[in-house]
Parts: sequence; structure tokens; C-alpha cells
Amino acid sequence: MKLFINIPALLLTLLVGNPATQAGEMTRQQVEQLLAKADKNHPAPLRRKDLTDLDLSGLDFRNADLWGADLRRSNLSNANLADLNLDLTVMTGIKLVGANLSNTSIFGVSLMRADASNADFSGSRVIAVMEGANFSNANISNADWAADMKNQSMGLMRANLKGANLSGANLSNSKLGRAMLRHAKLINANLRNADLYSADMDGADMTGADLSGANLSETKLHDVIYKNAKTAGTRFDGAKHKPAGFGPK
Repeated sequence: MKLFINIPALLLTLLVGNPATQAGEMTRQQVEQLLAKADKNHPAPLRRKDLTDLDLSGLDFRNADLWGADLRRSNLSNANLADLNLDLTVMTGIKLVGANLSNTSIFGVSLMRADASNADFSGSRVIAVMEGANFSNANISNADWAADMKNQSMGLMRANLKGANLSGANLSNSKLGRAMLRHAKLINANLRNADLYSADMDGADMTGADLSGANLSETKLHDVIYKNAKTAGTRFDGAKHKPAGFGPK
């Protein structure tokens, strides 16, 4: 006798991937053809498509629907993804070097081991797992990567940047409240006026970082490296494990 088990579609997707797609579903040429015919009112239909391992570098996706697409290990270097909704896409191991992701929404996504060096994330809204990702020299200014404490029914959902490389990145005026930044590299990063309230920064390397006017209230700062960091006007109210001498210079 056959046993039929009704597994919810979302759970099935999480376990085995998108059941409606197969690996190698599209080619670069097919994607280019869809983009060429698209406009704002008729976006390229790439929703939930399997675009894994494709070279999509340099393409303009501003008239595309990429919601829930599988972009694992694909190359989108220098691509234009500005103003898009990339919620629930799969971006593990993706290459976004020099890509434009300004004002994008990226929620519930894995960007683990992504290479987003020199990318533009200015004004973006990101809640994702970005462990080990490379954001060196990226523009993350005026971005909102803070946890939304009014929407935490599934537990704390936040920007997880554990072990990420943010060296030389511009995070000025960004919101990173409650972000996970353990052992992150923030060498020479620009964090002027950034809001890092209650972030976990244990073991982070902030050598040469500019923290002028930043809010580090209630942050975890155990074993932080802060040699030559600029801390004029930085707030440390209630910061945990704040090293001696870590304060305004």
C-alpha cells in the first residue's frame, strides 16, 4: 500500500529546492532575449527560475521579476539589479562584484560566501545570512540592514555577517541594529553615523575604521580590535565588554 504524505509546498521547497524548476533551466541567451522584450509593465518572467551557475555578468535586470529565483554560484558581476525585490532568492556563492543593488530588497536570503566586493548596496533593505561573504569596498551607505523588532514571529531575523569581509566598505548612515558581526573584518571601513545598536561585534577587527558619530550602545565588543579607529562622538552607552580606552580620542 502506498503512503501519501502531504508536505506543505514551502517546506518541500526548503528541503529539495523549487519543484517547478530543474538545474540548467535557462541559458544566458534566453535570459537576454527576455530582458530585451521587457519593460516596467511587462517584466521579464524570471520569478523562481533556476539560474544557477550562469554567467549573467553586465546584464540590466531592472525590468525583471527575479523574486524567488535560484541564483546560486551565478555570476552577476557589474549587473544592474537596482530597485528590485530579491526576496526569497537563493544567492549562496553568487558573484556580485561591482554590481548595482541600490535600493533593493533582499529578505530571507542566503548570501553565504558571496563575492560582493565593490558592489553598490546603498539604500538597500537586507535581512539575510551573509556569513563569510566578501563586501570589501562595497557601498552600503544609508542602507537598512537592521532587525525589525515588530516582525519577529519566527525568532530574531537579522543581518548575519559573521566572519564577513567589510574592509574598506562605506557603511555611513547605515542601520545595523542587532546585526551579527562576530569576527567580521571592518578594517578601514567607514561607519560614520552608523547605527549598530545591540549588534554582536565580538572579535570584530575595526582597525583604522571611522566610527565617528556611530551608535554602539548595548553592543557586544569582546576581543574587538580597534587600533587607530576614529571614535569621536561615538556612543558606547551600555556596551558590553568594552575594552579599556575604547572611546573618544
